[in-house]
Amino acid sequence: MDLKKILPVFSYIFHPIFISLYGTLFYFLITQSFFYSSQIIVTLVQVTILTLLLPLSMYFLFRSLNIVSSFTEASISERKMPIIVQAILLLFLIKFSISKETITELYFFFLGGFLSSVIVLLCVFLKFKASLHMIGISALTCFVYGLSLYYQISFVNLIAFCIVSIGLVASSRLYMKAHTYTELVAGIIIGTLPQLYLFRYWL
Repeated sequence: MDLKKILPVFSYIFHPIFISLYGTLFYFLITQSFFYSSQIIVTLVQVTILTLLLPLSMYFLFRSLNIVSSFTEASISERKMPIIVQAILLLFLIKFSISKETITELYFFFLGGFLSSVIVLLCVFLKFKASLHMIGISALTCFVYGLSLYYQISFVNLIAFCIVSIGLVASSRLYMKAHTYTELVAGIIIGTLPQLYLFRYWL
């Protein structure tokens, strides 16, 4: 089996647009006994609409207007509008959908995502192309690690899988010539630091 043919798949599986939903599904998988089914369903619907369906709709709109040209690769100039939209939708999510009082861990996960969006938007204005894929998978890995600490559940295999996935996604981005090593490392830092900083508020 040729690994080089498989590597691009990881750019789709761990595309930033899916990370919020992955994190939410995992959160409710381990906390479902603390919530009513209706709460879980409503939250999942809200997250799906605001972080997946609306961004996808905006992507096709931007594509039709020639603002972006690719789902997995985008130039610095093409990144500006999608990242602005992402930041606005995440802000809307944490202001009106995800309650800090009742879904605290998830609230801070999305707040960290919002902070990462703001930082990467600043990078765009500075003409630097940090990897959005690495931001997403790194933030998700930190969230899984944080939940492991908070609920005192050993997710050794899952955390190991996430770390391996970081390597696979990085290799995928390099193979596709979408990023340099510096841009990948910057993505890991931008995705990780906000999550680690916010640990103090919920761990």
